[in-house]
Amino acid sequence: MLWRTKQADSPEKVTSPERRTMARLDKVFAVWLEGERGEVRGVARNISPGGLFVETPMTEPIGAEVRVNFTTDGGGIVAVGEVRYVCHLVGRRAPGEGPDVPVGVQGMGIRFIRFEAASAPSESLH
Repeated sequence: MLWRTKQADSPEKVTSPERRTMARLDKVFAVWLEGERGEVRGVARNISPGGLFVETPMTEPIGAEVRVNFTTDGGGIVAVGEVRYVCHLVGRRAPGEGPDVPVGVQGMGIRFIRFEAASAPSESLH
């Protein structure tokens, strides 16, 4: 997918200090989310010790508490977190990747609050 961006008039307008202080791992994997709007499967991306971004078909409100269920070979772990931001990205497919129509992704930035041992999620992630 090709995301098109508009260039700013001058570089001074787009420079801002990086707020992230922790290293990030840009790995893609499935997670199960539980929040006040229900349960949903998501795709986790860009994880750090402090939080992660999850693509989801539905989002929770900013400030909501969510449970992110991770599965591993040795069992599972749950991160309880707070939704810090919600975003909806719209772009177009790269030439040759399909029709030239708008495509979108939505998701949430979640800050970890604590971790717990996981109980079995209600649906398999695999």
